[in-house]
Amino acid sequence: MNDSAHHTGSKHDADAHRGHKGHRKATVSWGSAAKATLHCLTGCAVGEILGTVIGTALLWGNVPTMVLAIVLAFVFGYSFTLFAIRRAGLGLRAAVKVALAADTLSIAVMELVDNGIIALVPGAMDAYLSDGLFWSTLLGGLVVAFVITTPVNRWMIGRGKGHAVVHAFH
Repeated sequence: MNDSAHHTGSKHDADAHRGHKGHRKATVSWGSAAKATLHCLTGCAVGEILGTVIGTALLWGNVPTMVLAIVLAFVFGYSFTLFAIRRAGLGLRAAVKVALAADTLSIAVMELVDNGIIALVPGAMDAYLSDGLFWSTLLGGLVVAFVITTPVNRWMIGRGKGHAVVHAFH
């Protein structure tokens, strides 16, 4: 049976992500979880960096800049997933539902951690684009967010949620 026949959206499809053992969770490798998290991190990083750079360059305050960065992180995070599953042939409405189901918790955790670190590092919120503190805090926060979000994605994939939903379309 080929992959496209296997992933039909039926109960069997849900069982495939649980390891065919009823409702027991499937074993998910750390590598798979890290790959899913890296995919999420890519979209988050693009949006976060772009939003922070735009807000800082326009001399916006900390709150509007952070809001823009978070919004763009979600937009880019969802867009990367949406693009991939649309390319696999899924209709727009269904693709949006899959992207929301696959990425919302992952992006939310990543943004909470990253922006929490930026807010907690003394001087980071007031740093300029030319400051090493600006870039080291932003990038360091993304690295910590990756480390913290990877187990979340592993847990979700093991339960047939998150990026396991996207797996059906690859």
